[in-house]
Amino acid sequence: MSNQNIGASGVIDPSQLNQITQAIAGLNPQQLNWMSGYMAGLAAAQGADGNGLSVAGTQVPTIASAAEPAGSLTILFGSQTGNAKGIALAYKDKAVAAGIPATVVSMADYKPRQIKNETHLAIVVSTHGEGEAPDDAVELHEYLGSKKAPKLPNLKYAVLGLGDTSYEFFCQTAKDFTARLSALGATAIIEQVDCDVDYDAAATLWQDNILTTIKDELTVKTEVVAVAPAANIASVASIYSKKNPFNGTLLTAQKITGRDSVKDIRHIEISLEDSGIQYQVGDALGVYFLNDSEVVDRIINAYQLDPQAQVQKGDNTFTLHAALTEQCELTLSYPTYIKALAEYTQDSGLLALLDDKTALREYIVPRQIVDIAIDYPVSITAQQLVDACRPLTPRLYSIASSQSEVEDEVHLTVALVEYDAHGFAHQGGASGFLATRLEEGANVKVYVEANDNFRLPSDPNTPVIMIGPGTGIAPFRAFMQEREAQEAAGKNWLFFGNPHFTQDFLYQTEWQAYVKSGLLNNISLAFSRDQADKVYVQHRLLEQGEQVFAWLEDGAHVYVCGDANHMAKDVEQALLSIYQIYGKQSADDAKKSLLSLRKAKRYQKDVY
Repeated sequence: MSNQNIGASGVIDPSQLNQITQAIAGLNPQQLNWMSGYMAGLAAAQGADGNGLSVAGTQVPTIASAAEPAGSLTILFGSQTGNAKGIALAYKDKAVAAGIPATVVSMADYKPRQIKNETHLAIVVSTHGEGEAPDDAVELHEYLGSKKAPKLPNLKYAVLGLGDTSYEFFCQTAKDFTARLSALGATAIIEQVDCDVDYDAAATLWQDNILTTIKDELTVKTEVVAVAPAANIASVASIYSKKNPFNGTLLTAQKITGRDSVKDIRHIEISLEDSGIQYQVGDALGVYFLNDSEVVDRIINAYQLDPQAQVQKGDNTFTLHAALTEQCELTLSYPTYIKALAEYTQDSGLLALLDDKTALREYIVPRQIVDIAIDYPVSITAQQLVDACRPLTPRLYSIASSQSEVEDEVHLTVALVEYDAHGFAHQGGASGFLATRLEEGANVKVYVEANDNFRLPSDPNTPVIMIGPGTGIAPFRAFMQEREAQEAAGKNWLFFGNPHFTQDFLYQTEWQAYVKSGLLNNISLAFSRDQADKVYVQHRLLEQGEQVFAWLEDGAHVYVCGDANHMAKDVEQALLSIYQIYGKQSADDAKKSLLSLRKAKRYQKDVY
């Protein structure tokens, strides 16, 4: 079929494409954004009388006029996990449905200089570590705080922060964006909103308030001749999610550290049979859990309450014992719990603690809710206790398997959190549930949390360097299973560390098998307590610096998984040193090299 015939059949041919290109050549970025959304809307509709333009065989109604909006809405998200992305994508759908042209962009893919061309900006961003920006937000965050940042008097913006009040630097990155945009002359559409871990209601209200404020400026107004019903196009999504988890089955919870290890690490296998759930290596698994019944009893007894008292949590009624077991966050403590108790009781000790932020932070970090109940057995009602508690939230674990290998299973590597306080054993919420309280064959509610910021290279010939001490080994077990299934030719190098070789070499026989088969080309081990001087993965990186640099020059992708506050920072410093020593770069140039790796998605972190 000739190009001429293709054009006649209703599909755009090269000459028509040139005409379109010439027609839009003078449009600015906002006009192009509006036009792309507008034309997409036309393509989804069908003409009633056949008089419209035919695009690939679909009749589109004739347009009498279209009023250009006063700009467009750009939604930027920055996060290590999928929460910010999920909010951003949902917000775009809501904006488009309201007739507002909107685009969604990850901060990792956003060119900072583009910000001077924006008219309306919505930012959804989390905070990591000690008030630091997540990896994909670093470049924009630094740019807006630099001398290169332009004045932005014509920009209107709104910021949504995602965080956890249990941490000292709650939503600090969001606060930074607000301060920097304001300093550059931009105008806030609404005040910044900071969300705790239970963010759904606050995020929805933030979205709605922005749309209410900007709708008159940005709503697309058109007059259409003979508009037909829109095509019935349904989006396809997994039926299982955070709000609708799947009832998986625990297959095994096997301890994989030695008898004398200071760590209790479990290999967890969960069946996803009949769910249809698909995950990629690099994704995380969200796990819902039940609180320990004995801990619930201790809390109820401390406050001298009736476990069968009826309480409301959300739209449902529970007994107090059931609400604390199934609905309330008990194994993490948080300032809002202290604040609620202080307001209910006016207890002098709680009020004094609340007035000293440093003392409050130092008090709550090592404690669970049961410890606070024992320390401050104030007089409260059952409903006040439940209201003071934050809703129980699932825990995310890096997936330690590839479906190419395990099919309808999912594997995790879980460190059991366990310690003594107040004369009895304390455990982590999800880790204690999976490792000690859940029977094999019992159900556990799970869902997959996609992590597009932690993906194997698309080209299987690309070399990869994996740095994962402790349970940070989990995703790299999945990586190797996937690389084996792909028959990937790319080289693989693992850096792993733990206290002792004989007690803590996680999945040792599997790694040995990969070395023997040739799939794992290099393995560098750092068992910190097996010699007088402590040795960690960053030390092994520096020892192998010349070869690491050669791999980087050969296009290797670097992955880091594990502790965010110490290990990840030390590893990053080691990489910077490698660029300086073996790349003969200045400190500033080394930082630029690492930033280039990050922008090219060759330096990815899954840290917590």
